[in-house]
Amino acid sequence: MSVVDVICGAIAERRLLSFTYKSEARIAEPFILGYDEHGELVLSAVQTAGGSGVGFRTFPIEGVTSLKAMDQKFSGFRPEYNRRDRFFARIICQV
Repeated sequence: MSVVDVICGAIAERRLLSFTYKSEARIAEPFILGYDEHGELVLSAVQTAGGSGVGFRTFPIEGVTSLKAMDQKFSGFRPEYNRRDRFFARIICQV
């Protein structure tokens, strides 16, 4: 299964993701997977554990390892979530 399949499946089913980024284990609620203006594949997610604390973060997929969709679900609602985030030049999947 590809990274895109794992992330888009997690978004569709509202499942948390676990992964390693910058050598730190993280857990996050995935909201958007898409390409930035430079053509880099990026995940926008609410980090709930690990790394630099809780909140929306962007994770270039190139730096993500050990990616897994978890059984635990999330609501898919965050007041600060913007479906029309201009950071993304092209969105593949989103909440």
